Amino acid sequence: MIVVIKKGQQKQQIDNLVEWIRGMGLGVHISEGENSTIIGLIGDTSKVDIGLIRNLDIVESVTRVQEPYKNANRKFHPQDTIIDVGGHKFGGKHFQFIAGPCSVESEAQIIEVAKAVKAAGATVLRGGAFKPRTSPYSFQGLGAKGLALLRKAKAETGMPIVTEIMSEEHIDEFFDIDIIQVGARNMQNFDLLKRLGKLKTPILLKRGIAATIEEWLMSAEYIMSEGNPNVILCERGIRTYETYTRNTLDISAIPILKERTHLPVIVDPSHASGQARLVKPLSLASAGAGADGLIIEVHNDPAHALCDGAQSLRPEQFADVVRCMDPVLSAVGKERDR
Repeated sequence: MIVVIKKGQQKQQIDNLVEWIRGMGLGVHISEGENSTIIGLIGDTSKVDIGLIRNLDIVESVTRVQEPYKNANRKFHPQDTIIDVGGHKFGGKHFQFIAGPCSVESEAQIIEVAKAVKAAGATVLRGGAFKPRTSPYSFQGLGAKGLALLRKAKAETGMPIVTEIMSEEHIDEFFDIDIIQVGARNMQNFDLLKRLGKLKTPILLKRGIAATIEEWLMSAEYIMSEGNPNVILCERGIRTYETYTRNTLDISAIPILKERTHLPVIVDPSHASGQARLVKPLSLASAGAGADGLIIEVHNDPAHALCDGAQSLRPEQFADVVRCMDPVLSAVGKERDR
């Protein structure tokens, strides 16, 4: 249920209404815009007398919300959420490039790539320390050592870092990670999501390979309902019957999400396609559809990468993607950090 407060009402009146709502055992989400204050009621609102609230002097309108996700719903929060990561903002008119290797392989490798992607225009460094792999015989990442190497790359370049968490038991090791990524396989690991909801660290939530948009938003709701509002959604392709690409990038999800939620939306064209040559056109298409950023795999030697070399760009290819993005961003009213 959404209660829109008339413009110019006194704070004490609004506080009294909020206290009364909470007294019924409901959660409250308050969004203060330039022209109105919106109070979202979270929980079982079937017992709420909608007529009683509608007749209050300070209330402009009351609407029941049908969607099961509340905190993530744009109706509760009409303005875009903007998440600041080390001075780089996700959401609104901002556009960010996250780039780096699929896996952290060595100190020399991650620092070399970090310097290269920063010079090309990336603002956040990605790198896998813990790697979920389909085969148990594939490289699983360096684990805690990989996290330590990411911290060295951050110290060397000043770039915030994003890396994937695979288990609740690793949360303490991620205490200083700037963005914690939840991968596609863990999108519905609800115990992990609830634990991450206790943090204030931004969470990059990737879409599951067979998840609907509503299921994806409900996973975001798990995090937000525990108190962490800092969720960045990442479309990374879904599994279809198509075999020419690794996954199928759901471009239509971007404008749909922009209608349904206030959360920032970024795209991973590397995992969506599985092929380096497709990353550039998919990146341009994603920006044109309204994405707030891209997360792209970049490796200094893709042919010898320990993970996902076929979809990784070389640093000069990544620089070309960044250069070509400006006209598209200008057309959709966004601007990248420089």
